[in-house]
Order: sequence, then structure tokens, then C-alpha cells
Amino acid sequence: MEKITPDTTKEYDIVIETCRDIFLKKMHDYGMAWRILRPTSLTDQIFIKANRIRSIEEKGICKVNEGIVPEFIGIINYSLMGLIQLELGPGEDIKEEQEKISRLYETYFQKAKELMLNKNHDYGEAWRSMRTSSYTDLILMKIYRTKQIEDNEGNTLISEGIDANYYDMVNYAVFALIRLTLEENKQ
Repeated sequence: MEKITPDTTKEYDIVIETCRDIFLKKMHDYGMAWRILRPTSLTDQIFIKANRIRSIEEKGICKVNEGIVPEFIGIINYSLMGLIQLELGPGEDIKEEQEKISRLYETYFQKAKELMLNKNHDYGEAWRSMRTSSYTDLILMKIYRTKQIEDNEGNTLISEGIDANYYDMVNYAVFALIRLTLEENKQ
């Protein structure tokens, strides 16, 4: 029997398309009101989403009629917004900047994908054997690390910075979405 090799790049691109579509539609509906947020506020938004996922995973039910998939998408989009804010700083909702923001969003998502491909090469697709709940825990750990770095005003002695944690949160959430999609397709 021939072994079927997963196409991580293709699966990742599907997640990018889904997240980008939601990001652009929300930018159309809400403008760029999020540009007022400091990176610390975006980190807190990611925390809320990851904490909800963990709560649903542990309780086995959710009372708000949204599952965990939209929360993982939110983690990705808020992390990418965080990367944008690290570069630009908080700003105003200026309609003329939407194209620039869209380009930055795409640039950071592609950098996250490149990082994932490099790590995936070294780790040999180990993420495929992990439980989805582990991605949630890893995202929460990255949030706590990010909060500590933010509390230290970005100063670290040996650790990577805030941006590296945002990239990792993007990739763990992408892995979760790929796994959840594959599980859903099997049913």
C-alpha cells in the first residue's frame, strides 16, 4: 500500500485564504478600528480566544453558538494584527491605509508560513501527531511569555521577542485548523 504524504503547503494556503477572507470582510465592515489597539491589548484578545478554546475543550460543550474554529481563526488574525502594530505602532482608522494594511497582513502571513516550513523540515511533521488541545496549551504558554516580555518593556536576556511568539501562535493555530478540518472531513 502506498503511503499518502500530506501536502502541508497546500493545507496552509487554504487556511491563509480562509483567514484573509475573514480579515478583509471585517475590515470592510468595521474599518480598521483595531489600529487603535496597543500590542498588549491584542495579546489580551488572543488570550481571551485561547482561554475560550481551552474552556470548551475541558467542558466538552459551548453555550455560545460558535465552536473553536472561529476562535483559532481569531488567534491567527489577532496575531497578525499584533505583528502589524509592532511595526507601525497604534494608529487611526484611515481608509486610505487599507491597502497597506492588507499587504502587511499578507507579508506577515507568508513569513509565518516560511518559518513553519523551515521548522517542519527540521521536526518532520511532528505536529501532525499532536493533540489539538496541545496547540491550545502551547498558544496559552506563548501568550504568557508574550505578556511577560511586554511587562518587561520588550527586554529579554536570552529569549526571542514578542514577534517570534506571535508567529508561533499563528502557526499553532494553523496546525489546529488543519487538524480540525482533516478530522471533520473524515466524518
